[in-house]
Amino acid sequence: MVSLEWYRTFKSVYKNGNFSQAAKELFISQPAVSQQIAMLEAHVGYKLFNRKSKGVEPTEYAKLLNNLIIEALDRLESVENGFREKAFSSNRLVSIGISKHLFASIGTKLILKFDFIDFTYGENEELFNLVNDKKIDFAIVTQKFDTFDTIQKELGKIKQIVVASNDLDLKEVKKEIKNENYTTIENWLNEQKWYNFDARIPHVKLFWLYVFDKKRPSMISNYIIPSETEMLATLAENSGVSIVWNINAKRYLKENKIQLVWNSSKMPSTEIYLLARKNDTLNSILDEVKEEIGAYILA
Repeated sequence: MVSLEWYRTFKSVYKNGNFSQAAKELFISQPAVSQQIAMLEAHVGYKLFNRKSKGVEPTEYAKLLNNLIIEALDRLESVENGFREKAFSSNRLVSIGISKHLFASIGTKLILKFDFIDFTYGENEELFNLVNDKKIDFAIVTQKFDTFDTIQKELGKIKQIVVASNDLDLKEVKKEIKNENYTTIENWLNEQKWYNFDARIPHVKLFWLYVFDKKRPSMISNYIIPSETEMLATLAENSGVSIVWNINAKRYLKENKIQLVWNSSKMPSTEIYLLARKNDTLNSILDEVKEEIGAYILA
């Protein structure tokens, strides 16, 4: 039975014109090269190479054989290399930077893509520096960076919304939202118990700036819970309101664990980017990651 390795060896010897060079290229011994060529010659019934003072010279039959097999062998090796690269990509340890507030929603989708991940929590600038310094493979960020040394792909857009626990009656405030009575809406929000993940409340300030055109909100944080995911879980079991990313609230809203208060048209969306260091092996799967996460954001 013919062996594919015989043809690999034949191809290398034919290309290099030398058994020693073929052995180095194939990472096998020179006697192994000689043996495989001898076995192929016995199989096809023709002499393939004539020895010279320096190397070997292909016979006319070797030239014919090369023309017959080279295209098919190249295609086969291309397929094999593709499988090897895919296996390497799926089994290698990938280092990923992400905000701890987006981990539960986007991080879990990345876990479905890779078998081995080393996650690092951080904010935009910190994650950019880690990617740029080649300390992590890629990061999920909400800021676009001007850089030539990294690849940046937009994954989609997310938005901050106001959510509430299920015990609150939203009928009146919903009417005020529909009628765009912003003073009344703001007063209602100020009267609620507030859950936040940062004592500086940057996300709340941003919401107030865009929606109410005020630099400083009058609301007071009742509870500071460092992770938005844990904050949502806590809100679902208690009473109050919060401003969160819609991507994080999606599951809780779908399962009716919390309720939507307000998705204001005045609040702009925020782009999410996949920031990656240039790496041929990793870059080959970036588009797949982009497609999967993008589809989840849009869902």
